Formats: sequence, structure tokens, C-alpha cells
Amino acid sequence: MSVKYGILTLLYRQKNHGYELKLELESLLGIKGKINPGQIYTTLDRLIRDQFVLAAGTDDQDRKFYEITTEGKKELEIWLLEPVPYHSAKDDFHFKWSCSRTIGFEQEQKMLDQQKAMIMKDVMDLTKLKTEILLQGDESKYLLINGSLLRLEADLNWIHQVENRNRS
Repeated sequence: MSVKYGILTLLYRQKNHGYELKLELESLLGIKGKINPGQIYTTLDRLIRDQFVLAAGTDDQDRKFYEITTEGKKELEIWLLEPVPYHSAKDDFHFKWSCSRTIGFEQEQKMLDQQKAMIMKDVMDLTKLKTEILLQGDESKYLLINGSLLRLEADLNWIHQVENRNRS
């Protein structure tokens, strides 16, 4: 997840101030309260330095407004066209599991069970959220949540394969 490109995306639509960018970025990502406000302002400073964004005055509450520049729009469009490589081998849990195999960790099954429990909790939470989003009619968020659910399902299937091979 790139805060830089998230901010450029939001500013592409309209100029805005930092805190509103934080809220909209969290909404865009489907998360709540996960982005540090300091990260937003640090990123805005870098975007201004790189001439992708400029300060566009203040509102009646003295909050700075930001807007995207022509160069910022070009940068966003270039990024949007770059394919995203699949890095499943670098996934944190897969790396942790590989480490456990390397040392012959005796509690591997406990580790797998805990991971499955966490995945199932995430599946239940996302399924509830998906239903709420569907009722709201927000197709983009619905499809993003559905994609997350499919990835979680794939992770569960992988853990089941590991467990079945352990029994063989």
C-alpha cells in the first residue's frame, strides 16, 4: 500500500486538506484508523518537494489545502500502468513457516492452528462488512472485500495442504 499514490489519487479528484485525506485514504483502503496522521503530512511534504502536489491556500478554519500538479497526475498515471508483481514468497507468514521448517520447530501445528484461527476471524469480519457494503450499494468496496476474502481462502487452502503433507 502506497500512501503517496493514495494521496495523489484523492487529490486527482479534488483538492483537500491533510486530515480529510487521511479519512478518505482509510476509506479507499477499507480500513479505519490505521494510517498515522504524521505519515500523511510527511508524504505531503515529499510530494510538494517533488512538485507532484502544491499547497493551495487555506480554508476558513486555517487548514491547508493541497492539490495535485500536472506532474503529479503524470506520476499517478505512470504508476497505475505498472503491473504489480506477485510476491507470495515474501509474505510474512510464509517466511515464518519456512523458518519454522528450517529449525524443525516442534510447535509448527500450533503455529498453523493460530494462523487458521486468525484467518477465520478475518473471514467472518470481512463477510459481515461485505454484507453491509453490499446493502450500501458500494460496488468498488464490495469487490475489494471479495478479493480479500478470496486471498484468505487461498491462504487457508495452503495451510490445509501443509497439514495434509505433515500427516503423510
